[in-house]
Amino acid sequence: FDYNGTLNAVLGEWFQAQPVDWMKSSKCLMVVVLLFLWKNLGYNMILFLAALNNIPRDCLEVAELEGAGPLYRLLHIKLRYLSPTILFVTILSLINSFKLKTTISATPFVLPNADSFDYPFEDLSLLQHFMNNTFKSLDYQKLSAAAMIMSLVMVVIIGALFIIDNKFGEDVEE
Repeated sequence: FDYNGTLNAVLGEWFQAQPVDWMKSSKCLMVVVLLFLWKNLGYNMILFLAALNNIPRDCLEVAELEGAGPLYRLLHIKLRYLSPTILFVTILSLINSFKLKTTISATPFVLPNADSFDYPFEDLSLLQHFMNNTFKSLDYQKLSAAAMIMSLVMVVIIGALFIIDNKFGEDVEE
């Protein structure tokens, strides 16, 4: 994603496009999201494959024999059995997106080779930048308030996910 990087070389060669400095453009957040997905997709795929292997074959065979189509089997059988895994992967991805210095929040520091914490471009201001800049200015009240609000938001989102999972997967046999 560098100005002289591989993506710009490929786009220039195939489409005669002008090079773009991706981390200083309006597409910088998309780059960070793509990197986050690339980093976590393999682990999530292993979890989903394991969950797919644990779906009882009897249910799928009976549904097929009774005339259920592929879409019906996907929506009414497979997704019902995958709902705990979907919940688990969603919560893990949410927690990983808020982790400090290891996932999406550290990537913008490394990608543009920034020298200070104050650099974030206007389109790439993430929670990590706010926390670092607030800590640097020793504004502990604002930092504590932000941490509490972030914790409350996470609790509400995870609680909503549990309620949805409970409602969606309530008739699945254990």
